[in-house]
Amino acid sequence: MPPSPPMPQDRGEAHIRDSARDRDRDRVRDRGDACPGALRLHRADDGALARLRIPTGVLTPRQVRALADVADRLGDGHLSLTSRGNLELRGLGEGCGLGLAELLRDAGLLPESERHERVRNMVVSPLAGPEVRAWAARLDALLCAEEWTLELSGRFLFAVDDGRGDVAALAPDVTLLAEPAGTALVQAGGPGAYRVAGADAPRAALAAAEAFLAAAREAGTGAWRVRELPAGQDVDVAGHLRRASIAAEPVRDAVVPAGAPLAPGLVGEDTVSVLARLGRVTTAQFRALLPAEEVRVTPWRGFVLPGLPDRAAAEERLRALDGAGFLTRADSPWAGVTACTGRPGCAKALADVRADARPVDGGLPVHWSGCARRCGHPQGVAWVDVVATAEGAYQTTVTVQGPTR
Repeated sequence: MPPSPPMPQDRGEAHIRDSARDRDRDRVRDRGDACPGALRLHRADDGALARLRIPTGVLTPRQVRALADVADRLGDGHLSLTSRGNLELRGLGEGCGLGLAELLRDAGLLPESERHERVRNMVVSPLAGPEVRAWAARLDALLCAEEWTLELSGRFLFAVDDGRGDVAALAPDVTLLAEPAGTALVQAGGPGAYRVAGADAPRAALAAAEAFLAAAREAGTGAWRVRELPAGQDVDVAGHLRRASIAAEPVRDAVVPAGAPLAPGLVGEDTVSVLARLGRVTTAQFRALLPAEEVRVTPWRGFVLPGLPDRAAAEERLRALDGAGFLTRADSPWAGVTACTGRPGCAKALADVRADARPVDGGLPVHWSGCARRCGHPQGVAWVDVVATAEGAYQTTVTVQGPTR
């Protein structure tokens, strides 16, 4: 953002008017939040789109079956995975909203306070243990219990990281990072962090989000995310932790581990990880994830199936999922390839990027975009940026992710 020009030397009414013009010029958002949800559908060229938040990252077998049935009955027979671990239903027909809501409600995929369903944006380490997953569930409950959290945009992102740094690397707005001693670091965009007791971690994350909203109101630029705040704008996490009676220790030089995305394949002796090619699966593929104790959705457009009986059973499931069309090997050339919706689903797209997408040599993730908005591009890493400039024409560059503030 360019710096503001020097303030005028005269005082009084003219100074106030100039400040207002500065804020208007520096606004980063000049419209309301239209981010789609499960109940607020987005009208796309291929029909309506519903985006389902999965705040703990976990689906029960019943929910997997219900979503597959919904996609077959109301949508286009597919499910899309997003870079935030959300699931999307596309090709929904006109007037399906009430029926969709009823089916999702019956499957337990909507919160009790349905007005909060778009603010439940959370990514959770897919291999996290029970304690960290309990933090995510508690944070979700707290988000849905407060009226003020409705001010958060549908893009504000929480990360609940089990300490390996995998989801903390995804440029979240508020991060909870588990520490070996059972404590947690809470961070809101900048380099500093605060150490809190594990029992206080969910409330601390909520306090950090409230601190962001206070900073955004003070800035007056319409920021939806921490990185959109003006340079130097303070997010008073410490003050909001004190207000919530949460004991916290400042950690000025907090180091977040450089965790890598979870690769497809066998994980340990009883867990398998798979990716969906270009982040999209048919309902038959989705059902092929069962039987499973639970299905964990990852922000790398994949699924994790934990709790298999033994290594032999895990290897057998991996072979079956490979046969169903999932990516099951880390050395697959498609493992690092992602794409936006493109044509014909998106009116802004200049090309059918899903048809054109292919692996690119060089070892970096590659993202194919139908326009300059680059929807769904990788976060926190260097990546090959392939952007459509016309039908069949693309510009390719390498993008290095910068700091979030």
